[in-house]
Amino acid sequence: MARCAAFGHACYSVHPLRSEVKKEAVLGFVEAAGRGEFDCIFFTSALPAKILAPLLEKPPRVIAIGPETARELLRCGINSETLPGFYSRDFVPYLGDWIRGKTIGLPRADVPNAPLIEAIAKAGGIPREFRCYQLAPTHEPLDLCRADAVLFTSAMSYTKAIWTPRKGMLVMAIGEITAKAMMCGGTVPTIIGDGSLEGTLTVLNEFCGRTRIIR
Repeated sequence: MARCAAFGHACYSVHPLRSEVKKEAVLGFVEAAGRGEFDCIFFTSALPAKILAPLLEKPPRVIAIGPETARELLRCGINSETLPGFYSRDFVPYLGDWIRGKTIGLPRADVPNAPLIEAIAKAGGIPREFRCYQLAPTHEPLDLCRADAVLFTSAMSYTKAIWTPRKGMLVMAIGEITAKAMMCGGTVPTIIGDGSLEGTLTVLNEFCGRTRIIR
């Protein structure tokens, strides 16, 4: 809400998905990290950081996919590096040759990401994936009656959403992957961000002809 306000907008959350923590996978990851089995941990979203950061002691090199994930880690005293882009495909290029022979811990949602696993292995790294939570549809219609715009923050949040487009409502995608899923579903977003909330709000304000209020 604070970041939306900084760009001159008010927001409220609607929930097409709910998260369900998988306790055995969380425990397995924390124990492996405690034994020093990872050379690097890659947090691909803020939610696994929120779940796991309070449980980690003396973690190895930590990479966050974006600033929100990095902020979540820092709240628990974990310093991390932030990828220059906002997609998991940026991870292997970011590490470069360092990844060769390194074991990468991947606490993730129970959603396949074969390209990430394959990219790590192809670069000589050793991926160890822990599916620490799953996302389940709420099956509840989104309350958009007060909204002038709707922002879908992931492909799954769009594909599992129950909602009715309304004339005059601005439809936004946080990034290109979400936008592709929306277009496949017959919804063409007017605003497509760079994968981050800040980037999406910047594009929104350019579309609206406005400037950021707080710097």
